[in-house]
Amino acid sequence: AFRQKLLEWMSHRVHLVYLSAYSPELNLIEILWRQIKYRWLPLTAYRDFATLCSEVIKVLSNYGSEYRITFD
Repeated sequence: AFRQKLLEWMSHRVHLVYLSAYSPELNLIEILWRQIKYRWLPLTAYRDFATLCSEVIKVLSNYGSEYRITFD
């Protein structure tokens, strides 16, 4: 039934794009978390859980003003 429907969709110029089960580059929150983890958090943020939480909150609170994602 799916294959028949697929042929019908293709006749209407509708094409399916198959994605891998894990596609972090297509998920916007993954892009943000990667920036936070690798660019904006200082190494000292990983000292303990409380420090990590406060540093993440600081980054998220200043996102858009102090912290921005640019695609250059």
